[in-house]
Amino acid sequence: MTKANRNASYDTLSEATNALRRDGYVEDLNLKPDCLECLTSKLQLHPEDFEVDAFYRFEGMSSPDDNSIVYAISGNNGIKGILVDAYGVYSSSLNGAMVQKLKMNDR
Repeated sequence: MTKANRNASYDTLSEATNALRRDGYVEDLNLKPDCLECLTSKLQLHPEDFEVDAFYRFEGMSSPDDNSIVYAISGNNGIKGILVDAYGVYSSSLNGAMVQKLKMNDR
């Protein structure tokens, strides 16, 4: 399995997720206030347990509500997964460590 290509460019969210799945990011991750949760195993990844390998931003043409980010995540335990999140909308529910880990400015 390869690591996500940070320099890749995708036109659609589905194109990005399909490419990431081909690269081995097969788990679906859910965002919780203090961790990421693997939907199939219910395994929790806290900020110290994972790295953001790449992210891809998608902006809606007609509405700011259509904005989203796809994250390629690698866990310290070998898990590789995808987190899809609408950005800006739910950030207030995250704790500080999660905000810092998923922050895009310094990447």
